[in-house]
Amino acid sequence: MTIKVVGVIFIGLAGGLAVGSGFVAFLTVLGIIPRLTQLSKTIKMIRYYEWAVVLGALSGVMATLRDPILGISSLFLIPLGLAGGIFYGMLAGALTEVLNVFPVLAKRLGIDGKIIILIMAIVLGKIFGSIFQWVYLVHH
Repeated sequence: MTIKVVGVIFIGLAGGLAVGSGFVAFLTVLGIIPRLTQLSKTIKMIRYYEWAVVLGALSGVMATLRDPILGISSLFLIPLGLAGGIFYGMLAGALTEVLNVFPVLAKRLGIDGKIIILIMAIVLGKIFGSIFQWVYLVHH
């Protein structure tokens, strides 16, 4: 094996470990699964929830590695992409709200009374970053 291949393997494993440990920390520290079972009053089914998370993560990894071609219409991909974007945006928003990230960040930046400017900067940065990725990296 060349040093380039070993480097790629190392970076891939390190990235996978970082993302995986962050995912586990997210689930355990915030207590997502137990809270979900409490809200839905299905505490007896907690093992099914745990297995659903594990199988979902594994199927996501397999889909990423295999790069499947689904052969569905482009018109179906528009609402699918919008739904995915809304889901991840709402998830990120909920996490920042739960963890009180914005007030702490605003205080550290010295803009205590202007949190709305901070939020709009993050939203616009995300929008323009997504457009930039789509125009230059996807269609090039």
